[in-house]
Amino acid sequence: MDIAISPTRPDADTLVLALPKGAPDSLPVAASATLVAGAAAARFAGEAGATFESFADEGGKVLRIVLLGTGTGSDADLERAGGALTARLLTSGAAHAAVEFVGGASGEGAARLALGALLRGWRIDTYRTRQPEKAKPTLATVTIVSADAGAAWDRHAAVAAGVALTRELVSEPANIIYPESFVARCQHLAELGVKITVLDRPAMEALGMGALLGVAQGSVRDARMLALEWDGTNGAAEKPLVFVGKGVTFDTGGISIKPAAGMEDMKWDMGGAGAVAGAIKALAGRKAKAHVVGICGLVENMPDGNAQRPGDIVTSMSGQTIEVINTDAEGRLVLCDALTWAQKTYAPDTVVDLATLTGAILVSLGDQYAGLFSNDDGLSDDLTAAGKASGEPLWRFPLSDAYNKLIDSPIADMKNIGGRYAGSITAAQFIKRFIDDGVKWAHLDIAGMVWSDKPGATFDKGATGYGVRLLDQFVADKFES
Repeated sequence: MDIAISPTRPDADTLVLALPKGAPDSLPVAASATLVAGAAAARFAGEAGATFESFADEGGKVLRIVLLGTGTGSDADLERAGGALTARLLTSGAAHAAVEFVGGASGEGAARLALGALLRGWRIDTYRTRQPEKAKPTLATVTIVSADAGAAWDRHAAVAAGVALTRELVSEPANIIYPESFVARCQHLAELGVKITVLDRPAMEALGMGALLGVAQGSVRDARMLALEWDGTNGAAEKPLVFVGKGVTFDTGGISIKPAAGMEDMKWDMGGAGAVAGAIKALAGRKAKAHVVGICGLVENMPDGNAQRPGDIVTSMSGQTIEVINTDAEGRLVLCDALTWAQKTYAPDTVVDLATLTGAILVSLGDQYAGLFSNDDGLSDDLTAAGKASGEPLWRFPLSDAYNKLIDSPIADMKNIGGRYAGSITAAQFIKRFIDDGVKWAHLDIAGMVWSDKPGATFDKGATGYGVRLLDQFVADKFES
């Protein structure tokens, strides 16, 4: 589905009239009285995402006419309205829809509705060879009638492209997306001006990344470290902001194997890396005036005869040793080496990591918030504000030396898992041990957010693309002039 912006209404088979909250008194169409009466009978009152659909003769042509509620006209309401429009029309038989705002809308408001429509229309049909005709998408184009939405839409379209990349990476099965093919899927970012650096297994062995490589040693798929650098400051910002993503392209749990039921979901255990790649695409696509590096630690965790065993001790790139108590607590082993390499290579002042790290965060927050852990109050506040503005919310959890004793090991510097309690916190405490003094750091546990079993306002069930809009908003708020 494509989005178009036009100052005039194009020829279309569907006319969408976007209305603010409240029952309409009149509409700018010949069939106004009939539609107003029908909307009243259906109790349509312009709530965000509410719809009323009918057909009418307009200028000798029968059109599908949809009344679409935009609520209060807030950004969130407009995006919800756009999403509801696509959900209603995507497989309806409509092919070309034109959206007009009754009472007008700002360019930004029109672009927000377009963003919601485009995000909700994303789906992956790659592997569907037999599909009922009525389940196939018919909606090809949504045209937003606006004279001044072009500039705002260019920005939002770039972000939507980043979200689409993340959803693609997260949705693909593990026989299609693995460390090497993840890297291959990101190569097109070079066309946007992104500098791409890739470390293979020998390079990581030479750097001493024993923690990350220990996770990968049971798989026939070699690990990769991927760095995506976007510098929209033309060298003015010497130190980049760094995002680091956990990229376990499939997680069986290793020797500490997971239950069979639901294991297929572990194709999305690379959701953090997917969000980082999508965020870099969004920033590069809109030419963000910021210097940002996205790093993806990419491995597959398998229970091969060569796999890491519970009780093994590995040496991380930082030199710290780790007793591996549970091979299913593998994400933090990937992140610790990725974070060490990021700090040694780019010397950032600020690092944010994203990971589908713990089931415990789902117990705490469900699928409504991602967990936020940070060593800096200002950074935490900035990320929380960006989450609220982008519709990708965060909830902060504590960090404290009192939790450190839970991950102390009697024979190594630390163990990779604590006890039964505070699982998300002890995971964050583990990662914190690899953050250099003076570096502002935040860890986002996004395990409950990257995949949904039911549709949302701007996504269908499946991959949500969570993290891209959050990171883009954070960069726009704090790192662009």
